[in-house]
Amino acid sequence: MNVQVSALVSYPIKGCAGTTARTAVVTPTGLRHDRSWMVVDADGVFRSQRNEPKLAVVHPSVVDGQLRVSAPDIEDLVLDVVPDGQRRPVRVHKWDGVGVDQGDVAADWFSEVLGEQSRLVGLPPEHTRPSRGETEGLVGFADAHALLVTSLASLDGLNERILARGAEPVPMDRFRPNIVISGWPEPHTEDQVRRMSIGDAEFGYAMVCVRCAVPMVDQDTGRKAGPEPIRSLAQYRRDPDGGVTFGMKAVVLRPGTVTVGDDVLVGRWSDVASYAAEPA
Repeated sequence: MNVQVSALVSYPIKGCAGTTARTAVVTPTGLRHDRSWMVVDADGVFRSQRNEPKLAVVHPSVVDGQLRVSAPDIEDLVLDVVPDGQRRPVRVHKWDGVGVDQGDVAADWFSEVLGEQSRLVGLPPEHTRPSRGETEGLVGFADAHALLVTSLASLDGLNERILARGAEPVPMDRFRPNIVISGWPEPHTEDQVRRMSIGDAEFGYAMVCVRCAVPMVDQDTGRKAGPEPIRSLAQYRRDPDGGVTFGMKAVVLRPGTVTVGDDVLVGRWSDVASYAAEPA
């Protein structure tokens, strides 16, 4: 079986629902439009599904230069993107930067949806934010890296364990990946990739992804539905520094275009098998 791209997903607004595509342009900060906007509180701190799980049912898309956003029980928001305007101080975890305020209409819409004062900001043209890890790169408003890469084998291995506990399996969208890969026979093979090419783009390994509570949010309902998959991951995917892991965080080494069905060509593997790739 060939190792190929199974799915491509971008998340235009950080924390909100994903948008699938057959073909995606890869920029230095990840898939085009991925985490190009985010919702912040009155202090400029990003909102996420950690505390606002209902963001999962907010569906954004970018069409002809407009940002269109839908959510249950409210009229759709259709917004002319403000690419360069009023700057607002923002924070994502320990990173402090600025975002371009997208105006009062967007602020009112998100404030109503979330029931708390909120504003929508976009990436400014001058945005340059380095990412850390084994390979360095650039990142937009994502937590720390340009892309999250997962595999169907990893999900299958996890769901086997969940089913053995008598619980319901989880879909891949719980992990909010950007690139999903099919064809690897062993779970967590992505952890061992150090360089890979897809289409005419190239990617480098940054680190394994330590998961927070977001995978316990049902992405269809916007409600917490734990304890899976975190409970089962804790039995065999504990990070030595704390937390559990699923997926690989990657950086963009060469921008380009990727398409579902493209072959995944690994140029370099890790020299040392990680704990994460070992069977339980």
